[in-house]
Amino acid sequence: MLSTFAIAFSVALDQLRVNTLRTILSTLGVIIGVGSLVAVLSLGDGMERFTRNQVERTTLVQTVSLASRTTVFVDGVWAPVTDYPVFGPDDAAAIRRDVEYVQEVSLSVSSIAPVESPRTGRRREATVTAAMAGFDAFSRAKLSSGRFYTRAEDERNTPVVVLSYKLATELAQPRAPERLLGESVRVNGAPREVIGVLVPFKGERGYSATVPYASAPILARGPRRLLPSVTVRATRLEDVDALRQHLEEWLGQRYGRWEKRVELSTMEKRLEQAVQGVRIFKYFMGAIAAISLLVGGIGIMNVMLASVTERTREIGVRKALGARPRDVLLQFLSEAVAISSVGSAIGVALGAIIAALAIVVIRQQTGADDLAPSLALSSVVVAAGSAVFIGLVFGTYPARRAARLSPIDAIRHE
Repeated sequence: MLSTFAIAFSVALDQLRVNTLRTILSTLGVIIGVGSLVAVLSLGDGMERFTRNQVERTTLVQTVSLASRTTVFVDGVWAPVTDYPVFGPDDAAAIRRDVEYVQEVSLSVSSIAPVESPRTGRRREATVTAAMAGFDAFSRAKLSSGRFYTRAEDERNTPVVVLSYKLATELAQPRAPERLLGESVRVNGAPREVIGVLVPFKGERGYSATVPYASAPILARGPRRLLPSVTVRATRLEDVDALRQHLEEWLGQRYGRWEKRVELSTMEKRLEQAVQGVRIFKYFMGAIAAISLLVGGIGIMNVMLASVTERTREIGVRKALGARPRDVLLQFLSEAVAISSVGSAIGVALGAIIAALAIVVIRQQTGADDLAPSLALSSVVVAAGSAVFIGLVFGTYPARRAARLSPIDAIRHE
């Protein structure tokens, strides 16, 4: 069977070379259809990856947060919870040790506190966060200058601070914010050495600063108790659900009936909404590109019908010499598959080039330097497989028509 198909395919290629112009015209529709489909899938996959990276970078979608629940809604009113747990370094260490799918754990607490520069006399109310070393991995924070504090500095309660760009700019005026590095500022009255300044970002409005978690007592104001929260980062985005389940089991073992005392939350919905929007766009554009591929299939059928008409006497001679209907059927199907295969190969290359050029234009217009085309193997298989399938479907009718011709009538055909 394989040898018969190989012979038929070889004869089909010879026929396509003989009728070069007709082959090019019939292949052109497939090239346009496959190229459009590959370009759309490549751009869609690239946009989906870019969206996922942007959402991961700017949000906490890969994390699960644990916070003490101080009130609970019962019978239409908020009632206080008195036996809520207060998380500490021991809880963070236990999670890192006992829970699966954990990449990193951070413990943090925030409060509004004044930050001032003795050198310039400037003072601003800022959101000051006391966080364990490694907080930058969770917040995706990047430095404009300086560095983050180390685990050793956190454990020793070294008096250091990392300032947001806007806060550093306000405190350093009229100098550049980087000039604050190495200088001392007061955080709620306590002196701290500035070791880092974060990069600015569009829409930055408030002021913020970060100090080692061991410095949390300087944030306390009045009788109100500060309640730290635990943020756990999953090893992968796909592991967030599994991490959440393991954390629920860990809470049950450590705190018993924890549901009314601990709030466990994730931000998966935000990522799902963003990615869903990109996928809808990709499927919509893919459907439009599929129409082009369908038009290419119709072109194959028209060319094959013309070929059957032109080669009617050849078909009659072959049948008179002993060719069976299925041999004739296989020959014309092979020609249709050959046309679609060649067209799909050229279309895949053309689609990849179009996607790359489109990305260059989008980068120049939007400044999205991280955006890149993503030509997955599955996209290539779908596009090429669709082309071959179209060739088989639209080549079947002409092939069956050729196979059913009577040898005598075919030989007498003018």
